[in-house]
Amino acid sequence: MRLEGTAPEPEALPPDGPILLGEAACRYRADEILPEDLPMIAAEALAAGADTPTLRELAGLPRNADVHDIRDAFEQALTEAGIELPDHGLARRHALRRMAARLVADTCAPADLATDEWWQTETETEAEHAFVALIPPCVCCVEYTTGLDGPAWVVRLRSAAVALVSSPPIRPGC
Repeated sequence: MRLEGTAPEPEALPPDGPILLGEAACRYRADEILPEDLPMIAAEALAAGADTPTLRELAGLPRNADVHDIRDAFEQALTEAGIELPDHGLARRHALRRMAARLVADTCAPADLATDEWWQTETETEAEHAFVALIPPCVCCVEYTTGLDGPAWVVRLRSAAVALVSSPPIRPGC
């Protein structure tokens, strides 16, 4: 509600189209985004201000379009927008940081980390290594990893997640 004589509330600005595409490129390379979701992401990037011929084409594709066509269009749209598709290793490191941030924000359970192959992620920093070292390779190994002291493992895992999220950012790209 606005009182007379006061300025209107500022509207939330939409995310910048290239930033949205860069994040999508990273998540796509880390296998966090399915190809059938890329047309909607292209539409959102268009709405946020990114605009290339292939991005428009991709936004018009249906979810059930040929996967190869979707992938090719997405990668071409990134090229046209001047966004480099990160290598898989860098994308996984960014995904690891996003997972640590979700753990710190308490939007995922510690056992949820065992549902992906984080233990295969090539780490480059001590904070990444310390976090990955605490993640069990699979759900059935959670009990083995935690031993008899599950609460102590959770504390150590959360502490490592905080250290990772607080560490200097990875080089740009995602």
